[in-house]
Amino acid sequence: MQLSQRALDIQASPIRKLMPHAIAARKRGLKIYHLNIGQPDIPTPQQMIDAYHGFSDKVLAYGPSQGLDVYRSGLVKYYANCGITLQDHEIIVTTAGSEAITFAMMVVCGVGDEILVPEPFYTNYNGFATMAGIVLKPVTTYAETGFQLPPDDQIEARIGPRTKAIMICNPGNPTGTVYSRDEIFRLAAIAQKHGLFIISDEVYREFVYEGRTHTSILEVPGLEEQAIMVDSVSKRYSACGARIGCIVSHNKALMDATLKFAQARLCPPTVDQLAANACVDLGAEFFEPLIGEYQARRDLVYDALMQIPGAVCVKPQGAFYIIVKLPVQDCEHFVTWLLDEFSIDGETVMGAPAEGFYATPGLGRDEMRLAYVLNEDELRKAMRIFAKGFEAYKQLHP
Repeated sequence: MQLSQRALDIQASPIRKLMPHAIAARKRGLKIYHLNIGQPDIPTPQQMIDAYHGFSDKVLAYGPSQGLDVYRSGLVKYYANCGITLQDHEIIVTTAGSEAITFAMMVVCGVGDEILVPEPFYTNYNGFATMAGIVLKPVTTYAETGFQLPPDDQIEARIGPRTKAIMICNPGNPTGTVYSRDEIFRLAAIAQKHGLFIISDEVYREFVYEGRTHTSILEVPGLEEQAIMVDSVSKRYSACGARIGCIVSHNKALMDATLKFAQARLCPPTVDQLAANACVDLGAEFFEPLIGEYQARRDLVYDALMQIPGAVCVKPQGAFYIIVKLPVQDCEHFVTWLLDEFSIDGETVMGAPAEGFYATPGLGRDEMRLAYVLNEDELRKAMRIFAKGFEAYKQLHP
């Protein structure tokens, strides 16, 4: 018997594929600093934990496919505080941002249709597209320019007869790049010119640094029928296990169609929605210290990387990721070596090879994504091990 083509084509996650090496390292007694995955160590808000503890319904029943009314109303309030005016029916709650992305892809594309996406991009876009039979058509960006968008003509050259949408992540995972208001409006103009949807993944909107501001795709006038936003509570509230996201659009026909996808999977998690709803009123008193903490972590990691001879990296402007280009042939081999063969005082470090964040074969082999999600003391130790490990690796593999 033969498996499906999508089963054969789907890629292993560059974030998780090397975990067997990490497990083996732990069995040897090593402590591993995990910079490979965006799992923050920031405590989940107590309001959220209290909501879990306070759930007292006698039956944990199905909820509405579009999400609980109380939570969608809470999201309307949250987005209003972000400068985005919405109504309840313009929001469908999803099982994490992953489902929101998958719904967005499938509602605008048929099998064999294309979505333009700046690369490197969140690796699971590849997996979602493969499952849906959709082709991701990359627009390559480069470490040397901080992964900023190329000129319009280079983007438009990638548009073909089967292109249905442009997809962005802003602020970016894995790059930390924040698109300016001008860049968002530039992309919107391209979408309007060519009749394309824009799917904007905005899960890191709070995490922008040095006084920058985030521009949502929903802020662009005249793009109401083409703009789709996807979102998640995972990183915003350090609640990756809650698995609550949403898809948002002013386009009624699109949202009506998306609701049918939502009905097919029945409903998003009930208790997690109530827990997420407990956080919708969190404002500057919660986010400002958080942003300051992540900015300090970013600076620590960036400064350490800049001490490595030959490293190429522009300081990221948002999210909590950084991609560094290293003078090695294969970062996956380097990461595996760190786990299998290198340690200092019983400790080593794990990053995510960046090749899996690209759609163009061969790109990113000399790049690595690091997630600065550990406290400063642990990050300082991790980056010392990383630097010493790199020095030793280069001696073995000049």
